[in-house]
Amino acid sequence: IDFGLIVDGAVVMMENFVRRRAARPPTIADTAPPNEDRRLELFQTAAAEVARPVLFGVLIIMAVYLPIFTLEGLEGKMFRPMAITVCSALLGSLVLSLTAVPVVSSYLLPLGGAHHDGWFERVRTAYVAHLRDQMRFRSRTIGVALGVVILAVGSVPFLGTEFMPKLDEGSILIETRKLPSVSIDESVEISSRVERQLRRFPEVAQVVTKLGRPDLATEAMGIYQGDVYVQLHPIETWPEGRTKDELVSAMAASLADFPGLTSNFTQPMAMRLDEVVSGIKADVAVKIFGPEAAVLERLGAHVRTVIDQVNGAADVQVEVLSGAAQVEIQIDRDAIARYGLNVTDIQEMVEAAVGGIKATELLDGAKRFPVVVWLPGEVRRDARALASLTVVAPRGERIPLDRVASIRETRTPEAVTHENASRRLVVQCNVRGRDVGSFVAEAERRLRASLQLPTGYSITWGGQFENQQRAMTRLAVVLPLSLAIIFVLLFATFGRLRWALLILVNVPFALVGGIAAIWVRGLTLNLSAAVGFIALFGVAVLNGVVMLAAIRALREDDGLPVSEATLAG
Repeated sequence: IDFGLIVDGAVVMMENFVRRRAARPPTIADTAPPNEDRRLELFQTAAAEVARPVLFGVLIIMAVYLPIFTLEGLEGKMFRPMAITVCSALLGSLVLSLTAVPVVSSYLLPLGGAHHDGWFERVRTAYVAHLRDQMRFRSRTIGVALGVVILAVGSVPFLGTEFMPKLDEGSILIETRKLPSVSIDESVEISSRVERQLRRFPEVAQVVTKLGRPDLATEAMGIYQGDVYVQLHPIETWPEGRTKDELVSAMAASLADFPGLTSNFTQPMAMRLDEVVSGIKADVAVKIFGPEAAVLERLGAHVRTVIDQVNGAADVQVEVLSGAAQVEIQIDRDAIARYGLNVTDIQEMVEAAVGGIKATELLDGAKRFPVVVWLPGEVRRDARALASLTVVAPRGERIPLDRVASIRETRTPEAVTHENASRRLVVQCNVRGRDVGSFVAEAERRLRASLQLPTGYSITWGGQFENQQRAMTRLAVVLPLSLAIIFVLLFATFGRLRWALLILVNVPFALVGGIAAIWVRGLTLNLSAAVGFIALFGVAVLNGVVMLAAIRALREDDGLPVSEATLAG
């Protein structure tokens, strides 16, 4: 894509050759066999004129890419290889522009010939007339230009921000969650009903659901979790008047009627990317850290209520901590002491009844299979049936289990999630109809106004917003440093502070077109756009270096006044 940058130095060099050739007064010798000394002198002079601006111009573009090398995390993995490739290609093109291009041009370019074709001369004549008019009314020109720059830069805070632009993968991934106590049969039945519901949409071509964890355990998912892959027909075959966002909203509304089912809409590759980067399969996540699960659940419920009221929130859900059914047996130590029993007596009996005990082995040739004995499944899950189990005391009494232990059915944590050695609960959501940056800013304001965190509890923001904040914070520090390096190179090129500042002033003017394009396309200011602007800085500075070098040569070598040298340059 950056082939334009790579050939830029060679274009400047070749253009100066052609200009120098056309500027020479024609002689009869031009039609004769070329004189080698005259040819070499022409090309050496032309190459020496632009060698310095080309050298520093390309070095400046390479300096512009320095901030990209400092990016971390996902953004570093995405853009650092690009920066390495561009800088390597620029370095190679610089060497060739200063060495091979002049040599090859001295062989291939004839000494005679016009500078440009007729059509270009007509275009340039019209441009020069317009430029002369603008230079005659300098105050008006500068005023209009400053107004356009102020309007463009002033509109940036209203663009909205995201980590990366959202790409349409042509399919939908719906992450579904049921109650943690759901059985496999119930989970399959609910997922089948979800598939039948989604197939009613004419845009859907195929629906496939994956439940639980695969054999290789690449994903830690319970049987209450499912990934529903929705393959869509080509968009040109859809019923008119419905966009993909509207289709997702309609699907979410149709699944809202399923009791105990929560859903999160994303795309297959986007979900994998989010999961690898931050462990969150959503655009935005609020991570709540603290020691007590009950307090985390209370805070999570409050955060969910607040986020649900923010405009743009979709698929809001709280990470499930509790809800798994469990039979809890708590031994009464005073009671077992009266019967002369030990804690291990009760534990071994319960373990044999519920977990199973190896009774013998089945031999099949060289193969050995353990034979395990345990209670039937309906008894293992029934607290009353377990209470009737008997324990044999040392003196021979047969004592029901409920006399020496309390047995009850409870709800316990389905999973205990930690991050950085702290217990964590996540409230996550997607953002539709607005940018992520403004959504998080509004949600943060509402949370600060309504939530008082207990001592020992904290909140951080995750998901794509976390990546965006990290990348933009790093660029905010490194980009000024890069501009400082550019300024030093400019000062080394021209030796005057005023001229270096003059070229740097060109940078904000160069932003106008990019900002206008973002507004016209309805996009947001994301990391890709930021990297594009960084590359733009280098191109703008390179153009300024070449133009100012030409103006400087006209003033110093030919003695032209400022206005005429600027117009000719």
